[in-house]
Order: sequence, then structure tokens, then C-alpha cells
Amino acid sequence: MNSFQELLAVIQAADKIIIHRHQNPDPDALGSQLGLALSIQAAFPQKTVLMAGADVGDLAWIAQMDAVTEADYQNALVIVVDTANQPRISGKHYKQGAQLMKIDHHPNVEPYGNWQYVDPNASSCAEIIGDLINTNPAVLKMNRAVAQALYTGIVGDTGRFMYPSTSAHTLELAAQLIRYDFQPHKINERLNQLTLSQARLQGYMFEHLTIDPSGAAQLIVPLDLLTKLGLDQSQAHAIVSTPGRLQEVHSWFIAVEKPDHTYRIHLRSQEPEIDGLAAQHAGGGHALASGANAQNLAEVADIFQELIALQKKFSAR
Repeated sequence: MNSFQELLAVIQAADKIIIHRHQNPDPDALGSQLGLALSIQAAFPQKTVLMAGADVGDLAWIAQMDAVTEADYQNALVIVVDTANQPRISGKHYKQGAQLMKIDHHPNVEPYGNWQYVDPNASSCAEIIGDLINTNPAVLKMNRAVAQALYTGIVGDTGRFMYPSTSAHTLELAAQLIRYDFQPHKINERLNQLTLSQARLQGYMFEHLTIDPSGAAQLIVPLDLLTKLGLDQSQAHAIVSTPGRLQEVHSWFIAVEKPDHTYRIHLRSQEPEIDGLAAQHAGGGHALASGANAQNLAEVADIFQELIALQKKFSAR
């Protein structure tokens, strides 16, 4: 793994930088992508800095992507943030730059790129970007817009500082960012907001959540329900954390049917580590928050039985 100083030297030497993040972005993916881009632009106004990736859905209030063409990648440094493996990178042509850099906080299941910095102990990729900037303020700059973007990423991936990944350092960095005089409460309010349709989906969750006596739970969200509510795949993500508020639930997943009738699996846990389970079903992520995929309802059922077995094994300790 490379040091922050090595990463800064590469960034400093590049005339053109294109920053990618993962598909189906969350606040951390967008906050770290935007925060890094804004910091480089503030430090080096002469550089071309672009953000690449597909549409961000209802998170456009955090960041919007640039129109990046294949020609832009010529002689470019490409930086990928918050993305553990290459199949999850959003945006084409990321391999066509002169150099590729990976900055991430997921387990390093797939090392890629010419330059890498991966810290699975960090609460978020935004926390890593904040540390990168703080390493040498003479190279990268912190300002109000950068601080707001990074704070958004941190609170998104820590569940507003509720998740175990929140460390003393996370809170110290957040305190530093808040001093830049944006309105953190507005960000927290925005992240907590639901549309009426999302609230109705949440009501459906409470009615249809299956809870095993072990404490494992599952919810299947049919495509026709999303269509009826006028929601897309990204908007369904709003209910993913909700089952964890129930006393009876200790690990769970939300299976969201996609237009091709496969299922996106959002796995969460308060106790047993579920990233290994996710990896067995074309996914991965963090120990307590991962994503996976299922080809059909039979595979969804298999995942539920595997989660129950994990929960029972943990409870029997």
C-alpha cells in the first residue's frame, strides 16, 4: 500500500484528474468523490478535474457528475474512491487513463491500480480523504465546500455516528469540518428525509418483514410494488437500515427486485459479520454492511437460511 505522501505527489504531478466512485452511489461515495475533486481544484486551479459515473438518482443534491468523454482519459490520472472491486466502478473508460489510483475503506478483496490506499478501519472513504488533505495542507486545500462534502460522506456511512465504525478520530475530524461554518444539521435532516412513497414502502416493510426466532430477518420488495409507488432502485435504499431499529432483529437483508427480475440484496447486521455471506452471492462490503445479488427467489431463500445459520452460530457463542 502506498503512503499519503506518495498519493499527494502523484496528484500534484497530474495535469488532468478524473475521479470515479461505485455504482448505485451512497452519500460516502459522492461525498468523497466531490470532496477530493473540490480540494484538488482549490489547490490547483490550472488542473482539469472531472467527476465520472452514472446518474446519482435522488442524491443529486450532494453531487452531480461531469460529462466525461473517452478522449478525456488521454494522459489522465484516474482516481477511484470508495470502491472495493472493479466490477462495481461506475463509469466507462476508467482503465484508459495514464495511471489508476484506488482510495477505499472496504476490505481490500481486489487490489487494483498503480497506486493504492486502503484502510478498512476508517469509518468512511470521506474520512480517508479528510486525512489525506490534512497530511499536507500545502498540497491539497480544505474549504467550506470540501468540508461539507466530506461531512456528508462521513455521516452517511456512520449512520450519523451511530455505527461501530465511528471512532474518536472520526468525531475529531467531523469537529474540524464543522468549523468551516456550513450547516451540518441541514445535511442530517436531508439524509433523514423520506418521500411519502418511501414512507409507504417503510410501512410495507413493517407489515411484511419476516423475522426468524434467531433474530435474522428478511424483506422482499417486488418490482411491481416499486412501480406502484413510483420509486426506483436507489430510492428503495431509504428503508435498508430501518429493521435494525426493531428489538427482535439483529441481522437482516432487503431484497429489491430489479427490472431483469434478479434481486439486489442489501445486507446489514448488528452482530455477526456478513461480508463473507455477501461474497458467496456476487457481492461484498463491510463486516456489518454489505451488498449481494440473487438470480431468483430461490437464491433469496438460500441467503435467508444462510443468514439464519450465521445468526444462530453467533448467538451460541
